[in-house]
Amino acid sequence: MEQFFSTFSARTIWTPELIVILLGVSLIYWLLITKFRDIFPHSKPVSSRRILYFHLGLLAIYLGFGGPLYVLGHIMLSMHMLSMAIVYLIAPPLLLLGIPSWFFRYFTRFNVVRGFFKIFGYPILGLILFNAVFSFYHMPFTFDFLMTNEGWHNVYQNGMLLTAILMWWHIIPRIETNYNLSELKRIGYMFASGVLFTPACALIIFSGTALYATYTDASAWAVAMSYCLPPGATIPFEVFSGEQSLTLLSPYHDQQFGGAMMKVIQELTYGVAIGSTFKTWMKRDREMTPKIEIKEYDMYQGQG
Repeated sequence: MEQFFSTFSARTIWTPELIVILLGVSLIYWLLITKFRDIFPHSKPVSSRRILYFHLGLLAIYLGFGGPLYVLGHIMLSMHMLSMAIVYLIAPPLLLLGIPSWFFRYFTRFNVVRGFFKIFGYPILGLILFNAVFSFYHMPFTFDFLMTNEGWHNVYQNGMLLTAILMWWHIIPRIETNYNLSELKRIGYMFASGVLFTPACALIIFSGTALYATYTDASAWAVAMSYCLPPGATIPFEVFSGEQSLTLLSPYHDQQFGGAMMKVIQELTYGVAIGSTFKTWMKRDREMTPKIEIKEYDMYQGQG
């Protein structure tokens, strides 16, 4: 760990540019839920829990797209998979839970937004889009191309985040639409998503060989690593291989570990979502069940 912090500059490790952007998003969020809340019809004060959820979501974005984990993700595939799990499986539900429903409801008055929901509101589309984009990303050719082409990588990552939010929207709907799923269908939706998520993880775990040149070829790795460093910085080849390497496992075993970790985190997050959905289902059923009043019968009533 000491070698990691001595090899890379503070700017490389902590990604201050992303911190500034996320602080700006946090400021806009605070202004919308406080000073400018009256702009939104039927708006209500936002609970501390929702505010916490939103900022935990921003923290998840930071851990996935910046910070030490992002740099380590360019050295070890397992760390890259961990950052992806945080961004695409943990950040979207937290952000959705943190944004009040009256904010979403305000934009449904615009034809563009209603048109978007008519096209992308189908649950099956969100289910297929995210898992297809995720699986395609982990094909060796796609992965190495994106990791060594910063512009395309940023576009693809942000697009994948949008599809992840769309997929999670059907699990955590924030407003009523024509496509809202019942609790039972949401649980089935998550099971189906877990099944579609599996092939990419299985490819990584059971490939039998290291798949990605980014983590096995020094020249490809250098190109990918250069995007983490400030302009003009020297590529630290010593951390890629040799005695000073930061990797504890071989590229193949690190790849297996990363695939297994991704699948475990997916199962845990979906498990929490399924448990929460089932709890909501049971609570709604209890509220809808009519209460039966039981009155004690006086066996001596009417007798002289």
